[in-house]
Amino acid sequence: MTATLTTPAQAAPRPAHRDGNILRWLAAYTSSMIGDSVYYIALSWAAVQAGSPSQAGVVMAVSAVPRALLMLGGGVLADRLGPRRVVIGSDVVRCAAVLAVAGLLFLTSPGLWPLAALALVFGAVDAVFMPAVGVLPARVTTRDQLARVQGMRGLAIRFAGVVGGPLGGLGVAVGGAAAAFGLAGLLIAVSVPLLLAVRVRELPADDRKAAEGGTAWRDLAAGLGCIRRHRVLAPLMLAIALGDLGFVGPLNVGLALLADERGWGASGMGLVLSGFGIGAGAASLLLTVRGRLPRAGRVAGWAIIAGSVAIGALAYVPSVITAVGVALLVGLLAGLSGAMCGALIQTQADPAYLGRVTSVSGLVSLGLAPLSMPLFAAAIGGWGTGPVFVVSAVVCGLGGVIALCVRDLRRAELPR
Repeated sequence: MTATLTTPAQAAPRPAHRDGNILRWLAAYTSSMIGDSVYYIALSWAAVQAGSPSQAGVVMAVSAVPRALLMLGGGVLADRLGPRRVVIGSDVVRCAAVLAVAGLLFLTSPGLWPLAALALVFGAVDAVFMPAVGVLPARVTTRDQLARVQGMRGLAIRFAGVVGGPLGGLGVAVGGAAAAFGLAGLLIAVSVPLLLAVRVRELPADDRKAAEGGTAWRDLAAGLGCIRRHRVLAPLMLAIALGDLGFVGPLNVGLALLADERGWGASGMGLVLSGFGIGAGAASLLLTVRGRLPRAGRVAGWAIIAGSVAIGALAYVPSVITAVGVALLVGLLAGLSGAMCGALIQTQADPAYLGRVTSVSGLVSLGLAPLSMPLFAAAIGGWGTGPVFVVSAVVCGLGGVIALCVRDLRRAELPR
């Protein structure tokens, strides 16, 4: 099922956006992400209908716990079993779980317990799925195309966000939560045959031996040691962690509270989020077209710092139109720095440890940073939006300062 890609020495390299193998991977990834968006809408609607608002909030948040606890183990599995095999298995489990709940809701009204169980399953599977998804681009393309592939992946995420919401709402309107869950399961299922048709490069024998080494704990310790000793990866992980911790609160909970405080309403908040999405999409399109930006370390550092200034300014803009413009800038800079950091991880990490390295960055971005949102909301309640946004901007900006102050990271380049 796994074939070795033709090496550049045997054939002229093909740009990623013209490579059928990469386009199959991108189609599978996009379908899975749209399914995720529909799933979250179905879950939130079903939870609100079955319980109180506070109970629905618990159901929506419960998946973050296994995701945070198991993410590092997911990186070990991605390295041991191979990223494509892990992604396919994860999509099969997610599809089966969602369709099972869809059938249960169609036949009866079981209450909140199957929704909570589904959220737990999704969180646990996400902990395995996300590191493998992060590794897969490096195994389906050449190193010189990784930045372009990151741009294409960013476009897929933005497309899924734009399409998934209306599809989920349509599913709920037509057939309730059961129909929306069924639609989500079918969209996730579409990714499986596409992934089966994707060719991935085998690791060299020495790297494969390192990836399939001792016990799980020993493998995890080896991956963490690889990061700790690396002159680029160690400061890069710290820069990513600080950037994400300063970014998540303002652009999630903070924006809703800011819109309520300024009287912008839900429509105003939606416009600001649209500005952010357009900016992030523009950054992804730039990388898709250009394929590579020089001075990747410097670009990432300055983009984080400039983005942090824009985050702090968001709390002081006088009107919703100005806020849309600032959010567009935040999205552009965050999309650019995120893609650069992702490409640097995939080119700097030893291929045998890439799953474990990816899981460490994902642990902060997707596991721990979302758990800081209640603390961020409480801080705004105590000190107001302006000071808390500024503190978050400072935390985010420290990530950029680290990227520029550490010489090896500042001078890091992407392959030509």
